[in-house]
Amino acid sequence: MELVTPSYGLLFWTGLTFCLLLLVLTKFVWKPILNVVNTRSKAIEDALKEAEKARHEMQQMHAENERILKEARAERDAILKEAKDAGSKMIDDAREKAKSEGAKLLEAAKSAIQSERNAALSEMKAQVATFSVQIAEQLVKESLASESKQQALASKLAEEIKLN
Repeated sequence: MELVTPSYGLLFWTGLTFCLLLLVLTKFVWKPILNVVNTRSKAIEDALKEAEKARHEMQQMHAENERILKEARAERDAILKEAKDAGSKMIDDAREKAKSEGAKLLEAAKSAIQSERNAALSEMKAQVATFSVQIAEQLVKESLASESKQQALASKLAEEIKLN
């Protein structure tokens, strides 16, 4: 039974050694260990605060990015609308200009046709007059071929002149 129950001397020296060891550990080891644990705890707390601060900043950045994105979309839509309006205005201006040019060309064509028509009519009158003179000349030559016909015509013309 001696193996199971220790003697009083062994218990005394074991207790004394334990107390001395506890005193030495408390004096020299426990404080540095507590300092390291407290430092580590403080570092973890600081890291958690920094993480929370970073998360808050990320939320603010995300909100700022959303605001900037909305502004960019609004600006893009405004630019597209402005470009569309400018394109429509340019098309309308081009249509109006084309109508105006078409009206001018139509008026110029009508004027050219009228002047060509007038020129053709005057040329035709001149040709008719020339043909009439030629026909009258031939008729007169034929009708005045004899001397008696010439004298009858001369006397007739003289009587008409006296009447006028």
